Amino acid sequence: MTQGFSIPRFTLPRMLSTIGAHLPQWPHSLALASALNAAARLGVLPADSLALLAGRSFVVEVLDAGGQACFTYRGGLFRPLLTAPAAPDLCFRANLSAFLQLLVRQEDPDTLFFNRELTIVGDTELGLLVKNMLDAIEWPPLPRLPIFRH
Repeated sequence: MTQGFSIPRFTLPRMLSTIGAHLPQWPHSLALASALNAAARLGVLPADSLALLAGRSFVVEVLDAGGQACFTYRGGLFRPLLTAPAAPDLCFRANLSAFLQLLVRQEDPDTLFFNRELTIVGDTELGLLVKNMLDAIEWPPLPRLPIFRH
């Protein structure tokens, strides 16, 4: 649980998902793959687990924003996919607020999954591997910002 602020549960207006779905999706894929590569270089993601992701395809869908990021792990790097695979090995679907809550460790994937706020579709073993990788990450504490006071 984060200290100092919390991200409320929210849903973006439906109009945003309609617009977002018609925009190019490759920038999201490029941004997420770049962020994951940076995390891997910093040692945040365990190298032994990364090897198990080789050749697998992933999709992250932000439902209420109408966006998705598609990527694969190949040759020791996360690589963006310019088009969504017809049947990705693993797909995560949630609203933006759920992904933000995961990012700052306000909620864990199990809680969001059992509350039906996060959908995980695909290879069950791969899903558990990714979940355990996320759970093992030791994020540095976020600075307390005056705008987020209770």
